[in-house]
Amino acid sequence: MNSKPWRLVFMGTPAFAAPSLEALLAAGEEVAAVVTQPDRPRGRGQKVSPSPVKELAAAWNLPVLQPEKLKAPEFTAALRDLAPELLIVVAYGRIITREILALPTVGCLNVHASLLPRHRGPAPINWALIRGEKETGVTIQWMKFEVDTGEVFLQERVPIREEDNAGTLAQKLSERGAALLVQALEMLRRGEAVREKQDESQVSYAPLLTPEMRRLDWELPAKEAADWIRGLDPKPGAYTFVQGKILRLFGARVKKSEGRLALPGTALGLAPHGLEIACGAGSVTVAELQLAGHKRLPAAEFLRGQPLIKQVLG
Repeated sequence: MNSKPWRLVFMGTPAFAAPSLEALLAAGEEVAAVVTQPDRPRGRGQKVSPSPVKELAAAWNLPVLQPEKLKAPEFTAALRDLAPELLIVVAYGRIITREILALPTVGCLNVHASLLPRHRGPAPINWALIRGEKETGVTIQWMKFEVDTGEVFLQERVPIREEDNAGTLAQKLSERGAALLVQALEMLRRGEAVREKQDESQVSYAPLLTPEMRRLDWELPAKEAADWIRGLDPKPGAYTFVQGKILRLFGARVKKSEGRLALPGTALGLAPHGLEIACGAGSVTVAELQLAGHKRLPAAEFLRGQPLIKQVLG
C-alpha cells in the first residue's frame, strides 16, 4: 500500500471546483501547481478578476498557471517539468489536449456533475433540472480525449429537491464531488482502482445554453416552464420580455398545473410565492424579477415600481 501523498496538478476554474481543491489540500495531497483560466471580466461591473480557484490557490500559496492556450508547447513543457502522478480536472472549462492527458504517470481524473453517461457536456446541472429529473449525482471518471467518455471510477447519487435550482444543486454536487474525489485517491493508494465502462445506450447530452434557449416559452405547461426557470437560476438566468426590455426570472414554482387561465405569458397577479404568470397549461409563480441594468427584486417590491398585472410577457 502506498502511504505517500499523491503529487498532482489541479485544473479548475469556477466556484464549483474550489471544494475539490480544498478537500485535496486538507487531505494532505501534494498539489504541485494549479491551472486555471486567465483573469476575466466578472460580475455586474465586469471588473477583471481572478477565478475562485485562483483565489483559493493564492490563499494556500500554491503556484498558479493561467495559459491562454493549452496547446502552447511551453505550457505542456511546464507541466512535464512538474512530474505529476495525477492530473485532477474539475470544471476547468476547456478540452484538455492529448499531450497533457499523457503526462501523469498514474492517470487523469475528472469530477463531473452527473451520473455518467447521462448528461455528458458542459451544463449537466442545468439540464438535469430543465428536464425535470428527480435525481442526479457526481462521477469520478478516468479522462479520455473524447469528452466525458472515460471509464467510471466512483459515482454517488444525489436527489433533486423541489426547492432546488441550479445554484443550490451545484453547491451540493460540488461538496459531494470533493468528498468522492478524496475517497478515490485513498482507494488508489490501496491499489483499488476501479475502471467501469460507460453504457453507451444510456448516453444523454448537456450542451451549452445559448441566449435563445434562455428565453422562456410561455406556451409550455407550468411544470416545464418552472423547470426551465429553476435550471437557469441564478445563472445564466431565464428571461422574457416586457415592453421590449429583458426581464430575468428567479424562484419559480408551479401555482396551477392544469387549465388555460389566460393568454400564455399574462401576468395574473401577486400570489403568496410571487408573481403568478399564465402558461400554456396552468401557471407559475416567480419569486424575484430583474430588469436589465437594474437590481434583482422580490416580486412585490418589483411590482410597486413596474406594474405588470394583465400585461403579456414574451
